[in-house]
Order: sequence, then C-alpha cells, then structure tokens
Amino acid sequence: MTDILVVEDNKEISSLLQGFLTAEGYSVRIAASGEEGTAFFETEGARLVVLDIMLPHMDGFAVCRKLRERGNVPIIIVSAKSEKDDKLTGLSAGADDYIEKPFDIDILLAKIDGIFKRKIAGDILCAGDIRLDKNRCEVYKKGELVPMTAKEFSLLLYLMENKGHALKKEQIFNKIWGFESFSEPQTLTVHIKWLREKIEDNPKEPKHILTVWGTGYRFEE
Repeated sequence: MTDILVVEDNKEISSLLQGFLTAEGYSVRIAASGEEGTAFFETEGARLVVLDIMLPHMDGFAVCRKLRERGNVPIIIVSAKSEKDDKLTGLSAGADDYIEKPFDIDILLAKIDGIFKRKIAGDILCAGDIRLDKNRCEVYKKGELVPMTAKEFSLLLYLMENKGHALKKEQIFNKIWGFESFSEPQTLTVHIKWLREKIEDNPKEPKHILTVWGTGYRFEE
C-alpha cells in the first residue's frame, strides 16, 4: 500500500511534494485529477491523502467526501482557496487538516509526520518480541514475518487487544467465527494450538497465550 497519495493537478507542486516526501522515506503516488485519485485509492489504497481543491471535473471537496465514505484515511487539504467558508467546507467534508497555499513544506512535513506517528501508535501492538501491525495485517516475531491465515490473525489481534483479561471460549468463538458460524467450537482450540506454534518459543509452555482453566484464554506480555 502506498504511504501518501497526492491529488494535485499542478505538476510543479506535485513534483515538489513527491521529491520532499520521497526524501523523507515515504512512498508517494501522484494523481492529476479527482477521478484518478479516487480510482487509485479504491484499488490500491493509501495511508494518507494530500488533496488539492481546485481540480478538473471532480473538485477536492467531492473527492474528500468520497474517500471519507471508504474509511478513516487521514486527509490533508492543501489549497489556494483561503476563505473561511472553504476551510469549513473542507473540514465538514471530512478533512483532518486544511493548509493554505503557498505553504511551508516543513510545516506540511511536520503535520504528516505527526499523523503517521499517531496512526502507527494505534495500529501497532507489541508484546515482548511479538509485533502485530493492524493496518498491514501482519505479525512479526523477532523481526521476522510470521505467515498467518486471516482467522489466525483476527484471533491473535483480539487476544492482544484484550491483554491481561481472561476471555471465555464462547466469547472468543462468537467474536471470531460469529454466532451463526457452521464451525465447531473445537475450531478455537485448534487455532490456539496453531498460534502457539507460530509465536511461542516453546508452544508446550506458552508465555503469551495462556489457558485459564474452566474459562478460556488470556494473553500476557
């Protein structure tokens, strides 16, 4: 997934942004129109969007509203439209911030960096040598990617989000497989076994996924 999608029809500005953002270590995709930007976002996605307002055909306000319908991606509007009503329209459309052109590149970079730091803080769960990235749906052990199925990932995420709490087997099963699932409750036991084999140093003596006898399971640091 691309880090930053820049939707800007001014080639000079988009090239400037791409150069500075790439130098900061971000992967960047440029879209010269609202249609191109929304199409790219729908197929490839992006972690943050820098959006101009005065775009050909579909303006930035419309793009912002459409992207916001797709989720909570951070959106920063960068526009020469500096009237109060324009700013209010942009923020009402779902933008997280509104910066006037001409802008100070250092200020924009600081805002982007701040958003990514806050986002990473919420998207990354760590426990010992286990690191779970909610945004990428990836799990790492001692820095190495651990292959997981979607259900294994969802189960581990649920356990880690409830770290320190004893969760009943029925509660876990209904959360991951659903009340109307055709799977058997024994499926949970099997998935716990598989997770332990993947993230525990010694699956027979687990330190993270603990059995709470008579209840269910508890995740510990």
